[in-house]
Amino acid sequence: MAQVEVTINGRSHTVACAAGEEAHVGRLAAYVEQKVDTLVKSVGQAGDARLLLMASLLIADELAEAEQALDRAEQGLQPAELSVSRLAAAEELAAARSIDQLALRLEAIAGRLERD
Repeated sequence: MAQVEVTINGRSHTVACAAGEEAHVGRLAAYVEQKVDTLVKSVGQAGDARLLLMASLLIADELAEAEQALDRAEQGLQPAELSVSRLAAAEELAAARSIDQLALRLEAIAGRLERD
């Protein structure tokens, strides 16, 4: 099990994740941090728990809107088109994961080269 150090609202947190998922978790944390930062600028420091709750609700709202948009798009597709659309989405996700893993390997190689 790997661990990632993330910072949200100026506080560091250690988060456990699957090996190889560190960069992905870091990007997710950066997204949450951006939401919290926007809230701090809007409402001021409201306490970590309250800010994280508000950020979570904003992110959940974004997810709900994306799911609704996907549902609307899928309703306009014929069954065969729908299967192709889902297959393409799955292939894109697999490609993105492969790219993330390749980037991690390249970062590790670069780190070893810097030490040598």
